[in-house]
This record gives sequence, C-alpha cells and structure tokens, in this order.
Amino acid sequence: MNQHRVDPPSITAHAVSFGEDTLIVRLSDDRQLSVPLEWFPRLRHATAEQRQNWRLITRGIGIHWPDVDEDIAVEDLLLGRPSGESQASLRRWLAGRAE
Repeated sequence: MNQHRVDPPSITAHAVSFGEDTLIVRLSDDRQLSVPLEWFPRLRHATAEQRQNWRLITRGIGIHWPDVDEDIAVEDLLLGRPSGESQASLRRWLAGRAE
C-alpha cells in the first residue's frame, strides 16, 4: 500500500477562517484549503465564538480548538482526511455539551 507523507515543517498553517459550511486554512506556501465542516463534526456543532478560539500548535503543523477539544493536522487536510472520531465518541461529546 502506498502511503504519502507531507513533510510537516515544509507546509504549515498560518490562519484559519470559516465559510458558512467550510473550514478555510491559509498555508505557509500561500495556498488556501477549504474543506467541509461535515468532516469535523465538533467544529460543525461549535458556536461561531468557539470556532474563532483556535491556536496553532507545533509551529503550525496543527490547529487546536480548546473549547471543543479538536485538533487538526495540516497533513490530514492536505491528504483529504476527515476526522477519525467515532460516532459513539461524538455522541458522548454532544451529550456532555447538553448537560
């Protein structure tokens, strides 16, 4: 099986924004990636304020949203990998938010 790897230090995130149904990440090479929020259910369920509370981690190879406990690696975005969170885990997280 062929596995492609992206050299993490070479391409990093610099900025994050959101469209109506998209996560938009500006990269160090001036590209902009746009992926559906459906790929990251915790961000989809987050408020606009929670989505805006993000920080770069490990010099930009990832992005962290502390309010929803979400981490996304730039490599995963580049390779088109959505969240790997199970439905059971997401249900528990959503139930905890409702309490």
